[in-house]
Amino acid sequence: MEELLNYNPVLLALIATLFTWFVTAAGSSMVFFFKSINKKILNSMLGFAAGVMIAASFWSLLKPAIEMAEENGTLAWFPALAGFLSGGAFLLIVDNILPHLHMGLSTDKAEGIKTPWQRSILLVLAITLHNVPEGLAVGVAFGALANNPDIGMLSGAVALAIGIGLQNFPEGAAVSIPLRREGFSRLHAFNCGQISGIVEPIAGVIGAYLVMTITPLLPYALSFAAGAMIFVVVEELIPESQTGNETDYSTIGAMLGFATMMFLDVALG
Repeated sequence: MEELLNYNPVLLALIATLFTWFVTAAGSSMVFFFKSINKKILNSMLGFAAGVMIAASFWSLLKPAIEMAEENGTLAWFPALAGFLSGGAFLLIVDNILPHLHMGLSTDKAEGIKTPWQRSILLVLAITLHNVPEGLAVGVAFGALANNPDIGMLSGAVALAIGIGLQNFPEGAAVSIPLRREGFSRLHAFNCGQISGIVEPIAGVIGAYLVMTITPLLPYALSFAAGAMIFVVVEELIPESQTGNETDYSTIGAMLGFATMMFLDVALG
């Protein structure tokens, strides 16, 4: 793995986020094999994704941000707090502006600015919205290598990419299969699921480039990505995973997701 330290961090971020996009597409391809998905399984998938994102927010983003601030001699808590709240505020603003529609709701329940856009576009935008912080988180983690090129930092970034990728598979399936149930063709449902993940490489490259060119931004950027991810978890993943009477499964999924990401980060990072 040490050989990877010789590569440009932006290139590594691109490769890592292309991997997470590929896993999203792989999960979305499950629509070709299944027309519907059991509610217990769906809630477990969404819970798993939430657990991974919560764990990644602390172990891979906030904790390193706090440590970096301490090393720089600044207030350890300030960059983490400022970045975290800014990330949540940014997603809140985007959530209120970007037209999107959550799964299972009628078109008149679309959020953001009112538009005549088709239902499929609104659904894809809702999914795309919570893929942005995932790509940003991976990009920032790899961008940090420009100023701190050690194996521990690289391992942590790789662990984060693997964790995001793991949760993208069930997330992709949890998107495309319900779309099929809503009447979309298998190919249309697959395309909607995988296209939503295309923002991850874009956000990843932008995140890596920014922290490479503006070094003091790094702890704030890590915390920003964490705040954005937690916003998505609380705003979307947890409520969606708790619908119906199968809430125990979503809770178990969240516990397993958190444990998986914690293991990856501690074992590899």
